[in-house]
Amino acid sequence: MKALHSIDPTLPTDRHPERVWYTSYGSNVHLDRLAAYIQGGRPPGAAREYPGCRNPSMPERSVPVELNGAMYFATESPVWGGGRAFYDPQASGCVLARAHLVTTDQFSDIAAQEMYREPGAGLNLDDVLTQGRVVLGEGRYETLVCAGQIEGLPVLTFTAPWGMSDVPWVAPSPAYVRFLATGLLSSGAWDLVAIAEYVAACPGALDQWSQQAVADLLRDDDTELGILE
Repeated sequence: MKALHSIDPTLPTDRHPERVWYTSYGSNVHLDRLAAYIQGGRPPGAAREYPGCRNPSMPERSVPVELNGAMYFATESPVWGGGRAFYDPQASGCVLARAHLVTTDQFSDIAAQEMYREPGAGLNLDDVLTQGRVVLGEGRYETLVCAGQIEGLPVLTFTAPWGMSDVPWVAPSPAYVRFLATGLLSSGAWDLVAIAEYVAACPGALDQWSQQAVADLLRDDDTELGILE
């Protein structure tokens, strides 16, 4: 198994880094899904075509990490009809994730596409790197979070402006669960049992997904993976 990369929880001192660790906890833990945001195009099963980043290079590195907080499923996917993953850094728990080393402009372009905005304008990261959290809008992924640093570079992700207990939880669809879980498994840091236990315990999946059901999806190598929206 691959060793986890530890996150220094202190905020980085460099307010204008050239590279950042874009840290994904949902569909973008899977590199094939992340490629749609970076290189553009309409991946199989996606509802729309993505313009991609100005720089189409894939991450220099992708490392497994664990974030303090909790993952939960809420809102409704227009593709799969189930809940999507969100991150609450204020909740207790541990979130399995992958940190992708990308340029700051790439992070800005990925975030813009998640926010249903056109990529091409750089995000001002001063506030999030100073405060640890900044709300850019009321949309589902329009809140930036800096969880600390790895090797002196900021660990950045995005989530919703609300907290885990502020919205109804919605069970994720099989396609969503399969894609997220397969991405975590491919990171090499967690085995099938650990991933199945983790996903099944997340609010939204709890009482709707058993560990056995998640594990069965991971074992079903003949089922074609969908692409999350």
